[in-house]
Amino acid sequence: MSLIETDFTEAQPAPPNVMIIFGAGGDLTKRKLVPALYHLCSAKLLPDSFAMLGLDRLDMDDDAFRNLMGEQIRDHVGAAFDESVWTGLCERLHYMKIDMLNGADYDRLCEQLSRIDAERATDGNYLFYMAIPPSLFSKVADYLGDAGLLHETEDDWRRIIIEKPFGHDLDSAIELNNHLHKNLDEDQIYRIDHYLGKETVQNIMVFRFANGFIEPLWNRQHIDHVQITVAESVGVEHRGGYYEEAGAMRDMIPNHLLVLLGFLAMEPPNSFEATALRDEVNKVLDAITPLTPEQVLTHAVRGQYGPGVMPSGEQVSAYRSSPGVAPNSHTETFAAIKLGMDNWRWAGVPFYLRTGKRLTAQYTEVAIQFRKAPTIMFQNTEVDDLEPDMVVLRIQPNEGIQMSLGAKIPGPTMRIGTVNMDFCYEDYFGNKPATGYETLIYDCMKGDATLYKHADTVEKGWEIVQSVLDVWAALPPRDFPNYAAGTWGPPAAGELTKRDGRLWRRIETPKAHGR
Repeated sequence: MSLIETDFTEAQPAPPNVMIIFGAGGDLTKRKLVPALYHLCSAKLLPDSFAMLGLDRLDMDDDAFRNLMGEQIRDHVGAAFDESVWTGLCERLHYMKIDMLNGADYDRLCEQLSRIDAERATDGNYLFYMAIPPSLFSKVADYLGDAGLLHETEDDWRRIIIEKPFGHDLDSAIELNNHLHKNLDEDQIYRIDHYLGKETVQNIMVFRFANGFIEPLWNRQHIDHVQITVAESVGVEHRGGYYEEAGAMRDMIPNHLLVLLGFLAMEPPNSFEATALRDEVNKVLDAITPLTPEQVLTHAVRGQYGPGVMPSGEQVSAYRSSPGVAPNSHTETFAAIKLGMDNWRWAGVPFYLRTGKRLTAQYTEVAIQFRKAPTIMFQNTEVDDLEPDMVVLRIQPNEGIQMSLGAKIPGPTMRIGTVNMDFCYEDYFGNKPATGYETLIYDCMKGDATLYKHADTVEKGWEIVQSVLDVWAALPPRDFPNYAAGTWGPPAAGELTKRDGRLWRRIETPKAHGR
């Protein structure tokens, strides 16, 4: 059973295992993975028979690795840090220097894992985490396969977690999946998307399917359109080299945004089992109408930020000034797309997706706007128009759900105002420290792939955006940079919705909770 169905305090510890992290000296391990293990340890969800083995090129021993992780763990855990919890986890951290492209080092890895199995009673269960560049995924899997480390028996399991990007287009995604399948069965491969570890993403299913008044309204008869926004106020930071190869479309839409769309639009699965849920998400992706090259010109928008002033007053430079970025770069830092589906539930309902760097706020939300109510009964009142009702699912920050409704303004005349019913996770359930990786790592240890991507889902995501990538590659932009840092993107993004008589939802810069 996945953590989407239960609370940490009620869940059972994972089975004995060793988590082996390739690239353990990198930022992901220090900022996300080790803090996630800390939180699982604090919640007593790691078994006593657990160990973590870090692998990288750095020359150090176990003690040096533990000190390296310990230097930052307090900052990443925050005020909830408990020294006793860290001490209990720290002694189970191990390290081994490795050349990932040297087959002989995998023989040494086998020996090290055998020693850990004997010392920690981990039963030969191995979870390999690929916190490494995507170009190494297939090669490392080959070496692991040659060393016999991916072979499962009735008594032990072997699983591998890989981080996005899962390819950089449809052909490379298919090639990567085919290569991984040479050494692994599909049920051994866990393609991680950290967005699926966020409570509100998982709560989309609960909101829809556990509340009897919601699901009957969740269709084209009642919903006018849907907006999905993943806005980032930061620039590319130190990732200029990677971002030049990816861009906003590849980096975000086939992965994060289409996953959100899948959960929003899917039919009720028969259960929360991984296969049932994945099948329904794949049906949504199959129903999305592919854009023709002509439609790409009117249904997709790209942008690149120039210099500007952020709401904080900070003056920031253009994307082209970032380290690793070409001075005449054509890489987009903003992408928006209009998609539609050809099925009974959603035919005629547009889905608007947008994402970008150096936007006004760091904000991720899904806005579902309902159709306007008829105004005939208000024709002899001061009411000229009725605002449509809206449901907003806030994913970050201040995770929660907001519903906007029309209500009468007190007074002798009929006037209507919009009121918000606002649910915030922190108010009801407290602010439990988390990185977003806890649920996903725990589920992998338990063998629950519900919140992970299947090979088919990855390939379908690339199919949806491939025509956009092809057209953009053939027609380089002439107006980059075309939006200032600290704004909501290029003017053409506004035209994408205005052309349909709609507007992007105005997102105010989030205030600190409680103010």
